[in-house]
Amino acid sequence: MKKVQQGFTLIELMIVVAIIGILAAIAIPAYQDYTVRAKLSEAVGALAAAKTSVSEYYISVGEMPQNQGESGVSSGQVADGSVVTGLTYTRVNTGESTVAATLAAANLQGASGTSFLMRGQGTGNGVQWDCEANSTPEKYLPANCRN
Repeated sequence: MKKVQQGFTLIELMIVVAIIGILAAIAIPAYQDYTVRAKLSEAVGALAAAKTSVSEYYISVGEMPQNQGESGVSSGQVADGSVVTGLTYTRVNTGESTVAATLAAANLQGASGTSFLMRGQGTGNGVQWDCEANSTPEKYLPANCRN
């Protein structure tokens, strides 16, 4: 009479645990970076309205706004619980300006307390906007802003 094996051996269970451990060691850091990038994308959304306001001013007047009041960029708190604590507008010259979003310390690892900004360059067709990391680590920036 043959005895039928029931269950798993200890070595089989250890192999399964080792495989799960290896997968977790790879996946957890990648997921943490992904969540920081997702939170940072909120800054891109907050800057979108500011870019539109500055671009409209440039198209209608022919030069960048003199100050934050003219630019229409709101400097206050963006939203409760937001990653973005505020927006600032800075005029570099008549054809160039920057709009920056200051980031809160909301589990942003190396990006906490830094700012993410867009630099606008006036052209005949409007304003051309480019990302500038400032002090935000490049790996957390949106894909179109990384070098």
